[in-house]
Amino acid sequence: MDMDRLIPLHRLILGTCGKVSQLTANGNTRRRMLDLGLICGTRVEALQKSPSGDTVAYEIRGAVIALRSEEASQILVELL
Repeated sequence: MDMDRLIPLHRLILGTCGKVSQLTANGNTRRRMLDLGLICGTRVEALQKSPSGDTVAYEIRGAVIALRSEEASQILVELL
């Protein structure tokens, strides 16, 4: 894994993909992320931003999941 290619998920540009490398969340937030399939190695694509810009829709394991910036900032991805 190239550390220069790691970014928080909320910084992933729309239309680009990343691979989950690390979760920094704890407790219930971490559990929710794991339940959504956000485990190391999972491919994630940033699809669309909400009008407010705080929430982004991501494709994760064939499902579209919306995450707030606060949540997405706790997921580190490697650019693909």
